[in-house]
Amino acid sequence: MGTTEAVKVFIENADIPWLDLGGGVKRKIMAYDERLMLVKVAFESGGIGNVHQHHHTQISHVESGVFEIEIAGEKKILKAGDAFFIPTNVWHGAVCIEAGILIDVFSPVREDFIDTK
Repeated sequence: MGTTEAVKVFIENADIPWLDLGGGVKRKIMAYDERLMLVKVAFESGGIGNVHQHHHTQISHVESGVFEIEIAGEKKILKAGDAFFIPTNVWHGAVCIEAGILIDVFSPVREDFIDTK
């Protein structure tokens, strides 16, 4: 698959740089192998994760902040401690109401993220 690199057992947040995606959104790839990926996404208030879909299964944890999450056309306000599940190929997006961080887990790895990290 071409996505494997040395996988660290201990991942220290301070060692991983943020990638600025523009529009008040940035991400950092914490760890991955060909089957699984962990990504942090930081949003400024008003930041938008445009509605999109992908073949990966995704589970996201709201580490901090408040977000309006849209999944398959349904919207819900989620806050720190909440989570959401996105099945494969389901349209979804996020609008940040109060600045915060989402922790995203993808299976399999998001190869498109690796090319831009």
